[in-house]
Amino acid sequence: MPDTQYFEHSLKLSPQSIPAGETFPAKLAYWTFGDRSNPAVLLPSCYGGTLANTLPFLYDESKQPNPILPPSKYFVIITGLLAGSESSSPHNTPAPWDGPNFPHTTYEDNIRLQHALCESLGVKKLFLYSGFSMGGQQSYHMSALYPSLVENMVCLAGSARTSWHNWCFLEGPKNALLQSKDYHDGHYTEPAKAGCRAFSRVYSAWALSQGWFREKCWEQLGYKTLEDYLEENWSGGMGDANDLLRLLWTWQQGDITLYYPEDKGDLAKTLARIEANCLIFPSRTDTYFPPEDSEEEVKHLKHGELRVIETVWGHIAGGGSGTKEDTAYIIQEIKRFLKI
Repeated sequence: MPDTQYFEHSLKLSPQSIPAGETFPAKLAYWTFGDRSNPAVLLPSCYGGTLANTLPFLYDESKQPNPILPPSKYFVIITGLLAGSESSSPHNTPAPWDGPNFPHTTYEDNIRLQHALCESLGVKKLFLYSGFSMGGQQSYHMSALYPSLVENMVCLAGSARTSWHNWCFLEGPKNALLQSKDYHDGHYTEPAKAGCRAFSRVYSAWALSQGWFREKCWEQLGYKTLEDYLEENWSGGMGDANDLLRLLWTWQQGDITLYYPEDKGDLAKTLARIEANCLIFPSRTDTYFPPEDSEEEVKHLKHGELRVIETVWGHIAGGGSGTKEDTAYIIQEIKRFLKI
């Protein structure tokens, strides 16, 4: 893996950020692969994601033989989210923006920061912008905010606007952390281990599906019991407490209609502004971004099509953490969509 690079930029925070309109000294963590003269691909990270686990099956031959976006043919850019742990985040930002003083940043802040990075790299057109989960939401936001920049976008298990059900689900892990004995209103001096463990356990059931539990799919991963699986995978390892909460806030505020006040919150109108060819790709059993929501969005895209991952692996299947067959289907359909 390459050394992580950092793009430093004086970012004017969006009108929906807190504090709105202030200048924030942002650092965007990113990787690049390949030659800048090749078609550019941007892959943004997801909630709890890192540069290393952001859709490697699309470009990394050590993860996927003959990947469809090899760095020999494409200029691949991987970016981290603000508050996502590698870019500017509560735990790694100096005063006066440290810890609970870190700004509440929006998707707009992230997208404008990524756009500035593209300009610095000489990228004037993105052949593909694709992400999973919060990365999938960013796919919509980049395509709506900079419609002439994105030629093709693939939204894996995401949405153009965070639904109220999605917003409410996030309130569960959020409040488990806020009310924990070691969170201390964000002013903890030692990691809030109890709070992060509670956060992860509340989160865990939503990431999968009822079918996954019914079929005891943890056994496919080599665990004897569900508790063994939870202990290994959902016991507080999702990140720093303040990072988790700030990034969750970004997710809850997701809404592409905010870029066009004249649309008055009409999602159909804002979706119709997107010029990119769009592949919207939910999982059948996703409890965050159900395919029914994606079906409604695709109706209003100029150049949109829908594919659904038929799986019991819920939300995580969209990021390549389902079965091999799930991931193979994602690869197959993206290759078809891009005509490569």
